[in-house]
Amino acid sequence: MQLSQARVTTMLPVKDMDRARAFYEGKLGFRPDGGPRVDGRYQYVLADGATIALIPREGGTKAEHTALSFQVRDIRDGIRTLEQAGVVFEDYDLPGLKTVEHVCVLGSEKAAWFRDTEGNYLCLHEDTA
Repeated sequence: MQLSQARVTTMLPVKDMDRARAFYEGKLGFRPDGGPRVDGRYQYVLADGATIALIPREGGTKAEHTALSFQVRDIRDGIRTLEQAGVVFEDYDLPGLKTVEHVCVLGSEKAAWFRDTEGNYLCLHEDTA
C-alpha cells in the first residue's frame, strides 16, 4: 500500500453543524456528498477527488494555522467572488507577512486568508511562477 496514492479527506471538527454548513455550502459553494453519515459528519467532494468532512464535536477545535488552502488561477477574482458571498478576508501587517488588499506575496505564490465559522484559517493561493 502506498499512502502517496491514497485519496485524502480533511476532517474539520465543528461546534455548530448548521452554522458551519451554512458557511461551507452557502458562502463557499460546496455541495454535500449525500446526507449526514452515521457519525453526523457531512462530506464534500472537490476537484481531483479531494474530500472535506465537517464532523460534529462538542467543543470543536480550531487550528491556529492554515487548515485548508485552495489553489486558484486568479486570486483577486477568488477574493471578489467570496466577498460577494459574504466572506471576510484577514489583513496582516507583521514582519515578514504583509497583505495589500488582502493579498500577501510569498515568493512565487500569492495568498489570502479568511476564517470559517469555527475560527479555522482557510486560504486562497495562486502560483505566480
